[in-house]
Parts: sequence; C-alpha cells; structure tokens
Amino acid sequence: MYQNVGMAGYKIDLSNTLLLANYLDNPHHTFKSIHVAGTNGKGSTSHMMASVLQEAGYKVGLYTSPHLKDFRAVSYTHLTLPTKRIV
Repeated sequence: MYQNVGMAGYKIDLSNTLLLANYLDNPHHTFKSIHVAGTNGKGSTSHMMASVLQEAGYKVGLYTSPHLKDFRAVSYTHLTLPTKRIV
C-alpha cells in the first residue's frame, strides 16, 4: 500500500489492529502468549524462552514465521496441526 500511495497509506498507530481484535472479541485475552519482535535475534530468543518454559513444566508451542517446511508446523512440541483446522 505504501509503495502505491505514499504517506496516505501509512498509519502511525494500531487503531485498525485494535478494531479487528475487538471485532474478533479479543482472542488474545483467552490464552497466555509471548510475542517476540525486532530486527535481530528473534529465533534464538524464542527458542531459548521456549526451552526455559518447557523445562519449568509449561506446555509450550513455538511458531516462527516464515516457516521452513510447512506453515502448519508448530515446533518444540513436535505438533503439526491438521489441515482442516487451519484458517
């Protein structure tokens, strides 16, 4: 969008994201999660946190994007989601 219309396509806030979350009844409030963002070190940080939490007895699922083999793969629990459950 930004490439086509310039600054008119740029939003400085999260208003659209918050509207969508509210429309979907805020599903992120129903489960505990950690979102790792940034430029460098996300994979290492995510895997380290997953390992620490798993060793502490937590049930851990780790999804990283882009996927390496299959977008249904949720690593660390060695779980692959059935295709029918993918939206």
